[in-house]
Amino acid sequence: MKTLKFFEYAYLGVFVLSVIEVVRYWSHPDKQRFYIFLIFAVVSLGMFFFRRYYRKRFEKRNPNK
Repeated sequence: MKTLKFFEYAYLGVFVLSVIEVVRYWSHPDKQRFYIFLIFAVVSLGMFFFRRYYRKRFEKRNPNK
């Protein structure tokens, strides 16, 4: 269970780093990196909530583990 929580928060860390890069590349003339990091941010935030939902669902089904 601890590894599930670790990877859950790892996705949140990727989200934070991606948002920092999005802000850095906001006014850059080459928008390709901006869009790549924006996609990383959206996907990693979605994965954080997805993994969190399934971890809690798994814990609810197996309360003795």
